[in-house]
Amino acid sequence: MIKEGVVLGKRYEILGRIGSGGMADVYKSKDHKLNRYVAVKVLKSDYRQDEVFIKKFVSEAQAAAGLMHPNVVNVYDVGQDRGLYYMVMELVEGITLKDYIEKKGRLSAKETISISIQMVTGLQAAHNQHIIHRDIKPQNIIISKDGKVKVTDFGIARATTSTQTISTSVMGSVHYTSPEQAKGGLVDQKSDIYSIGITMYEMITGHVPFDGDSTVTVALKHLQEELRSPAEEVPDIPYSLECIIMKCTQKNPNLRYPDCASLLQDLKHSLVDPDGDFVVLGAGAPSRDTDQTVVMSTEELERVQARGYDNNYDEDDEDDEEYDDDEDDEDDEEDDRRRGDGRRRKKNNVNPDTKRIMRILMIVAGVVIALLVLFLVANATGFFSGPGLASSSEKEMVEVPDVKGRTYEEAKEILNKKNLGIRKANEEEPSNEYAAGEIKSQDPGAGEEVEINSTITVVISSGEEAEKVSVPNVVNSSEADAEKALQAANLKVTKGTPQYSDTIAEGNVISSDPAAGTEVDEGTSVTIVVSLGVEQATVPDLRNKSAADAESALASAGLVGSAGEEYSDSVAEGLVISQSPSSGEHVNKGSTVSYVVSLGPRTTVVTVPEVRGMDQNTAFTRLTEEGLTPSYQGETEYNSNYGPGQVCRMSVSPGTGVAKGTTVQFWTNPMTDPSESEDSENGGGSSSGSETTE
Repeated sequence: MIKEGVVLGKRYEILGRIGSGGMADVYKSKDHKLNRYVAVKVLKSDYRQDEVFIKKFVSEAQAAAGLMHPNVVNVYDVGQDRGLYYMVMELVEGITLKDYIEKKGRLSAKETISISIQMVTGLQAAHNQHIIHRDIKPQNIIISKDGKVKVTDFGIARATTSTQTISTSVMGSVHYTSPEQAKGGLVDQKSDIYSIGITMYEMITGHVPFDGDSTVTVALKHLQEELRSPAEEVPDIPYSLECIIMKCTQKNPNLRYPDCASLLQDLKHSLVDPDGDFVVLGAGAPSRDTDQTVVMSTEELERVQARGYDNNYDEDDEDDEEYDDDEDDEDDEEDDRRRGDGRRRKKNNVNPDTKRIMRILMIVAGVVIALLVLFLVANATGFFSGPGLASSSEKEMVEVPDVKGRTYEEAKEILNKKNLGIRKANEEEPSNEYAAGEIKSQDPGAGEEVEINSTITVVISSGEEAEKVSVPNVVNSSEADAEKALQAANLKVTKGTPQYSDTIAEGNVISSDPAAGTEVDEGTSVTIVVSLGVEQATVPDLRNKSAADAESALASAGLVGSAGEEYSDSVAEGLVISQSPSSGEHVNKGSTVSYVVSLGPRTTVVTVPEVRGMDQNTAFTRLTEEGLTPSYQGETEYNSNYGPGQVCRMSVSPGTGVAKGTTVQFWTNPMTDPSESEDSENGGGSSSGSETTE
């Protein structure tokens, strides 16, 4: 697995793994040249030394690069960097059709048709380029967030010319594979159409039509068992959609749609006329250069459905079939009750003759025996040790025994007892230590832990005397220079898994095995490990985190924190205000990230001034000048120490130190002195009395 931060081709930065297949891992990446996100498919390390797989990987890229269509995941680039073979594809954010079906249980007819139209449109573009997908299944159909349906993973596709067909070993997923593909027979675009039919069946019913305890069981069901009409589980399925699915999934390829264009036409027609009787079922498929379809009668169709697919299909055999009219009538009446019309027909029960039974049994027995033999041979040679073939996520490990000095047959017996396979290297090599026919080296080496059923590659000694050479020092040399130096010394070069290094520049050699100066035989393989440079880390976002949380996030990313403190009016005390480098930047692991923690708002202490004895306006101005918030509360009881209208009372005593902005309340004396009012009233009474006296 490639770590985050690695840049491939000096352009594509790995952000994280988003998927894994049999041959490659898929990573979400950023294309820094075009400033966009892409998906990068990287060949797994198990296959980087295998030229066959590398050619297959490059072939896939070349075939898929010619497909530029809205309903296909487009390929942008292909390359090789530091021993990593990669392909750059369009990044589609969304959900697979498989997950969508599991989420909804089953899809409506309209949704099934709409998704199928887009799926078939994308596949038609591939077929127009002479590319057969060979692995159509809901897992390889992506529904983007905006509802666009895209076909992806042409991982086992093959480009063909107009005169070529594909007929190699059975590949793809067994639940969706066509009968001819399951038998390793001729595979063309009609095989993809069969897989489309199975996918549509799963969309409308919520499950695959054939299932079993093993892949062999499922494959045999595709070969032998008739597909049940989806109407038996979904009574309200539109008649046209039922017919389309049944036509796509015919055992005999000649009874299916001849191409995607014909299928697409019926799917679109089904949207506007769901219960229409327009799907034409043919007794024989038309050639690819004709637009005519041979029409079957209802009786002929029922015979084909009852017969199933047979390699030796012969229309003359139909005369041997017998029918039970009463049973047909009962089936028709049952369908009439269920559908409200008499158009849908069930399959007839057929009583085949003895000759036909024996022929079928012989075919089935032959297929079972062939599959069993292939399984035993593949298992013995470690074929099932490849990625994606494990029966569980955690495989059993076994220690590799030492077979050096043994003959090939002896080594095979020893390794097989350990459930390990064996493979000879392409060429024998001279050896001074081992006689001709004895194993001089092995990979993986003795004592290493490998998965059960792995294959051990051995090099056989040719018996010739080998000259001794000294391994040159290639450490800190570029990869190309190291290869030249080793080859000049008549040594072979193998590449180990690239590693990060704090001291060796990216692209240079970190180490060699055997080490520099070691005396070895000519032709010995020297494994070199190339540096990926200093391991990169993505700086996390520390803002508004506590200091403890910030340190924890940095430690998880392999970084070191350096904290500072500042006052802040906007960030609460104890939380991070800022950081450097910024979040999302890529730095070397172990780098220091500085961050600033808030001390909260800066507190300024001011001294409350004396405003008693001042008038209201003067006191207001004085308090404001000191940075305080004055609040006049009105008049209070008269204080003889101050004059009328003067401030006579304060909420905070003068001289007290308070925070800047603190509110200070104050009150004033009444404008009239109560004692003066009493004296005035008393004086006025005497005068009046005198006047009265007078």
